Amino acid sequence: MAQAIRLGLVGAGDRLPAERELAEKLQVSRVTLREAIRALREAGFLESRRGRTGGTFVVSPVTDDVDKGRKTAPKVTGAAELARQMGDTLHDALDFRRVLEPGAAGLAATRTLTAQERQQLVACLAASRDRDPTTRRVADSRLHLAIAAAGGSPSLAAAVADVQLALDRLLAAIPVIKKNLDHSDRQHTRVVDAILAGDAATARATMEEHCDATAVLLRGLLG
Repeated sequence: MAQAIRLGLVGAGDRLPAERELAEKLQVSRVTLREAIRALREAGFLESRRGRTGGTFVVSPVTDDVDKGRKTAPKVTGAAELARQMGDTLHDALDFRRVLEPGAAGLAATRTLTAQERQQLVACLAASRDRDPTTRRVADSRLHLAIAAAGGSPSLAAAVADVQLALDRLLAAIPVIKKNLDHSDRQHTRVVDAILAGDAATARATMEEHCDATAVLLRGLLG
């Protein structure tokens, strides 16, 4: 849940689903879910509201500004500076992603997907083609997480969420270049088409190409 909030997959002000529905979706007991919500509420990710329109809502992420004694939005940092700050962590995340996400795509292609899972992949693919810089990064992450979820392994999906989160700020800071977006869109389409066709080899190989292309771009920021 914290990963989804940090990645922007659940927006500030969004209301969480009912407890029973959310517990079933996350495949945890309602007791475990309540403990998680309590921890996220204490950490400042969620807030609970009473009344007819009440419920549990996502709160905008903030950081403490000690000097001014108030809370402010996180500072925006350039892509090159973020890459330098990550250093070896960036290389580790990119290597891990290259092994992980192609495997997730290949696994998804081996499964007999439900109509809902197929519809979710198609919808996420369509949304990922959005060129609005304020929403594209979130849509891109949502597609990669949908591909991982289609593999049917919660552990694998969680690992993909981890690596997406590790790279999220850096990917969001990269200048939008139409040529790069067009190439990424074509690769995304090929991956999803291969999954829907049950072609595991193509799904895996294309996702590997996609991860390699992103890695070249991000490592180039290190100079």
